[in-house]
Amino acid sequence: MSVRRPRPRWHDWVERWDRQQTAYIPHREQRFETMCDIVAALGPKDPKVLDLACGPGSISRRVLDRFPRGRSVAVDFDPVLLELGRRTLKRFGERIRWVEADLRDATWTNRLTSRRFDAVLSTTALHWLTPAELTRTYRQLRTLLRRGGVVMNGDSMAFERRMLAFRQLARDVNHTRTRAARIETNAEDWDTWWRRLRAEPTLAPLFALRDERFPKEHHTEHDLLEGFHETALKEAGFREVGVIWQDIDNRILLGIA
Repeated sequence: MSVRRPRPRWHDWVERWDRQQTAYIPHREQRFETMCDIVAALGPKDPKVLDLACGPGSISRRVLDRFPRGRSVAVDFDPVLLELGRRTLKRFGERIRWVEADLRDATWTNRLTSRRFDAVLSTTALHWLTPAELTRTYRQLRTLLRRGGVVMNGDSMAFERRMLAFRQLARDVNHTRTRAARIETNAEDWDTWWRRLRAEPTLAPLFALRDERFPKEHHTEHDLLEGFHETALKEAGFREVGVIWQDIDNRILLGIA
């Protein structure tokens, strides 16, 4: 007699994702809330948002909860995280559209059926792009935004290299906070969460595809300074650029089209 395996509890996996992410970024929810506040200040009751490098749809979920008439286009190239998003955000129906596209490929925008957004939002994701890829992506985002639309990138953006004491203090504070949050919430770390999710038999084909798309030797974070992002956005044609929210070296960089 075959033994029926229990179905994966997709919402539990996303809840654990949120917990481990928040351990690294204690004010993560405040960052999301600030982004939504700025989208609200733009005016439209039915904002159209591009959720860039969306993962399991963390931004989309919060935007669509906040704006009942809002819509989101969620873009990522990680087949595992996209599957988690599709499984857990079904309640939004046609208000969310999932797009599988690689930002490292200059033609990724060809996969979008929509070409005019009120806001492009991304968090803790674009550091996987090389400086050249990020610069090109910012130029592309400018063409996707309506006049007065915004791009917001929430991420760790290091202090200038000459600010050695600032950089060290930021590392120390972030390390202490993460350790305390992990103890308090019993959160997994990044590697543990991925290792345990990989054990889900249903996801085996998607993990095989993920490993093919992201070989370990090519999985590198780029420690880009906040000044680099500002310069790249200005050169991409954004009228005003600056940090709109900050906690230590974790910032939301805002560009207005």
